[in-house]
Amino acid sequence: MKRITIEHDSSRPASTPLRRSRIALLWALLGLAVLSPVAFAQGEGAASTWDFEPERDAFAADALLDLRSLNEAVAGESGFVRRSTDGNDLVLGNGNPARFWSLTSFYFKDEPDTAKLAHNARWLAKRGVNMVRLFPRMIGGEDSNLTDIETTERDGTWRAIAAFQKEGVYTMITPFWAHAVNSKHLTSWKIPGDEGQSASGLLFFDETMQRGYKAWMKQLLDPKNPHTGIRLADDPSIAVIQLQNEDSLLFWTAQGIRGEQMRRLEKLYGGFLVKKYGSFDQATAAWGTADPSELQFQDNGVDDATVGSAGLYITWEMTQDRTGYKAKRLADQLQFLAEKMSEFNREMTRYLREELGCKQLINAGNWKTADEVRLNDVERWTYTSTDIIAVNRYYTGIHTGPRAGWDFDNGDLFTNASVLLDPRSSPLNIKQVVGFPFMITESAWVQPSKYLTEGPFLTAAYSSLTGIDSLFWLGIGNGDEWQHGPGKWRVGTPHVVGQFPASALMFRQGYIKQGAPVVHEERPLEDLWNRRDPLIAEDKSFDPNRDSGSSGAKSTLSSTVNPLAFLVGPVEVKYGGDPAKNTVTDLTPFIDPAAQTIRSITGEISLDYGQGLCTLDTPKAQGATGFLKKFPSIKLSDITLSSSNEYATVSVVSMDGKPIRQSAKLLVQVGTTVRTTGWQDEDATFQDDSKTEIRGKRIVSVGAPPWQVTNVTATLVVNNPSLKTATLLDANGMAQRTVPVTRKGDALSVELPAETLYLVLQ
Repeated sequence: MKRITIEHDSSRPASTPLRRSRIALLWALLGLAVLSPVAFAQGEGAASTWDFEPERDAFAADALLDLRSLNEAVAGESGFVRRSTDGNDLVLGNGNPARFWSLTSFYFKDEPDTAKLAHNARWLAKRGVNMVRLFPRMIGGEDSNLTDIETTERDGTWRAIAAFQKEGVYTMITPFWAHAVNSKHLTSWKIPGDEGQSASGLLFFDETMQRGYKAWMKQLLDPKNPHTGIRLADDPSIAVIQLQNEDSLLFWTAQGIRGEQMRRLEKLYGGFLVKKYGSFDQATAAWGTADPSELQFQDNGVDDATVGSAGLYITWEMTQDRTGYKAKRLADQLQFLAEKMSEFNREMTRYLREELGCKQLINAGNWKTADEVRLNDVERWTYTSTDIIAVNRYYTGIHTGPRAGWDFDNGDLFTNASVLLDPRSSPLNIKQVVGFPFMITESAWVQPSKYLTEGPFLTAAYSSLTGIDSLFWLGIGNGDEWQHGPGKWRVGTPHVVGQFPASALMFRQGYIKQGAPVVHEERPLEDLWNRRDPLIAEDKSFDPNRDSGSSGAKSTLSSTVNPLAFLVGPVEVKYGGDPAKNTVTDLTPFIDPAAQTIRSITGEISLDYGQGLCTLDTPKAQGATGFLKKFPSIKLSDITLSSSNEYATVSVVSMDGKPIRQSAKLLVQVGTTVRTTGWQDEDATFQDDSKTEIRGKRIVSVGAPPWQVTNVTATLVVNNPSLKTATLLDANGMAQRTVPVTRKGDALSVELPAETLYLVLQ
């Protein structure tokens, strides 16, 4: 176990900015010369910046940083990705352990230029990516027949799969999103539905919709891909098929089911009750006596034994404390809804396996529920009829504005938020299911918050610690390599994708230990149906397009298990198990509420959430992310870091697989705050939806390209007797210039250049 020492030295003077960018001239050209050229760098002490304008990557053979060799020559060369023997992890076809550094993209399928696709695939592979999630919109147009598909979407997906396969990048396919289906589709497909009704929830029980789904999947997976010569069903470069995106009978959207669809669901529920109890009368006898107020059902539904129909409560009722008749009836309703979802997942898995011959791993879905405490385990249980468990989770500060769901603009209000100061909000705090791999199929540290470089660092560290198999960053475009303008859901930036290489390297190469479970819970299914409290629950995630309010809420679960346990080690659950086998590690040695610190069970990760610093200390990967200026001297096992940056991320990672102390080639990766040219914000006080006063920022100007990257002001000391040189690299991993170093005994010291993104020590 490594000892980590953090020394505070308030007498140390701040470093002088090393150089200024061309920002003053650019602002003048934009007519903004009256503003300070560094006014946007809020909180950085008016730090200087440098322009991020990289040349297009030529993939030169002499690049000092290129992670393409981590991938297979072609994805799937040794066979299909599969589960490990115990089911918890993923392995390649040859049995070698596999971790995936991944991206979700809505755009690659829309690129008709195969040369551009090939370039994008090579560019991402160079930066450590080995899986992309493609999102073909397979349904036809609003006036289409049920079994029609958008052939352009299919053809684009085929092209993209072939391009990424050649660069050793696997794909996940997500072919259906109910949110994209509207009432005009339903009318055209002859699926009953009221005007304006969405398709949310229908796929789980409507037989016509399911027939269409099978037809869409067959047309996608069964024909030969003209770009590879084989069917997608036979293509081992496709690692995962995800049945559908972000839909559930346990989310608020289920309250929109009405009319003929509701009547159909009520009859299915009635049939479930007869099967379970023998008759509807026996079911009502088991529930006991009902108060008239307890018989108010969704869409004016009623119990009608003559037609075999039973009313269903609205979703909100499943989120409330209930007793007596209503509690018993809600337990049956929840079991019914869960079994319908599981039945759909099981049938579609059978169809893909047996009728189409698909050999890929299958994931049911990735959504959340209306109540993280009462319903999340039920949702995850429905996924166990497939191979992989998944969820979509983002990290975001508060952001309000007319387009807050998808973008930001001048006048918007926001907070610069950091997980390092609020660790319970981390999207990586996941309760995993025993015997199943786990993926986060959409995630990002979301703009306009400026504290983004922590995201890749924390993802690599905590995913490794807890055994999360992949997190898919959303989203990235095509054509251009980097995304140069501001945008809420963009990760192709110097402070996110620019931070991929070191993070991907240490995650994929297993440089960070996985810990032993700190919470093992076993839950009988009856506990799930009765909505009994679990030992520990995830906090609510937040989606501005689906959730009310402006941020996720903390779990209200009253539990003896500290919710910070997720940052100590794996938290796992087994469904259908024996609660007598529940175990909870004594967390006292790892969590210090007074000092506001958390240490991982492996001893390799330490988090000071009082002041905002996370350090990683392993033999082959060390570094820190957070508010470094508060900690002028950060001493880890083999490195010492001193920085006057308000906020930065610094990683030192072995590139030859040897420990840092013996390595002949180390990658030093640095990320600071980044804004567009001309960005300006100002202090603002506002209220969120709960009328809580928020001290945040107001956007004065969103600015324009190029990105302005805050100068690095840091010194790094590495204990390694063989290192002799330091080479500054550009964004494409090409050598730019030699950087002076000094040696004192076994230690090499280097003052990092202001524009450091990557530096190689040899």
